[in-house]
Amino acid sequence: WDSPWGLGYPGWHIECSAISVRELGEYLDIHCGGIDNAFPHHTNEIAQSEAYLGHPWCKYWFHVLHLNDARGKMSKSKGGFLTVSLLEEKGYNPLVYRLFCLQSHYRKPLTFSFDSLDNAAQAYQKLAQRIAALSKEGQPDVEAARPYQEQFQAALGNDLNTSLGLTVLYDVLKADLSDATKRYLIDDFDQVLSLDLLAKAAKVREEQSRAKAAQTSGGYTVTGEGDPEIDALVLARGEAKKAKNFAEADRIRDELKAKGIEVTDVPGGAVWKRI
Repeated sequence: WDSPWGLGYPGWHIECSAISVRELGEYLDIHCGGIDNAFPHHTNEIAQSEAYLGHPWCKYWFHVLHLNDARGKMSKSKGGFLTVSLLEEKGYNPLVYRLFCLQSHYRKPLTFSFDSLDNAAQAYQKLAQRIAALSKEGQPDVEAARPYQEQFQAALGNDLNTSLGLTVLYDVLKADLSDATKRYLIDDFDQVLSLDLLAKAAKVREEQSRAKAAQTSGGYTVTGEGDPEIDALVLARGEAKKAKNFAEADRIRDELKAKGIEVTDVPGGAVWKRI
């Protein structure tokens, strides 16, 4: 449209208001964005949307601080930013990155490094191992579980304190509760955390069973740091070598190397370590 300042056109701020009102209606419970959107983008959205609607628009505004690396804020303009595809290419489960983020608070800037992500990967694996060790028998004690549910809800109600929520999860694993009650609570908490904990634990149990069977039947012993997933890969490499399938053995070796694992063949098996 014409204006005293030249030809006008819709900009970023009005675009967001228009799309939000059209697709989500006149009332929003929560509006998200990075901390750099708080001003002027979100203040403009509020001003124009409420002027148009004639009533309050969003109940809560959720501003996340930046993900940084050693150089500062990650951004496309700087030519370096993180993607899930990149993490997968490097052999990381995206849920490990989710855990990495949940360990912090959204109001705090988070500094990323692959060392930190490796620590999160180890924490995720150990957490799954502890859950895998829980018995699947029995029924949960719902009454005994309630105080822990209240603690978890209080943590999330305290400005989405996911770090404190994870602390409650670890408290459950240490608590004097039946295994069935612990699994019940883990499943309940994971509706929020979305870490696929029970599914990951089931996979760990399968890997442990497969590794135990392979060791027993083939006499091939794997020594490492007690990680069933890595044990299973090292065993699979040993089986491939025994079958003279050297291409598959090399592929597994490369996969292990990408995970930061060094494998040394010894008589009757292999020893692995993280490098």
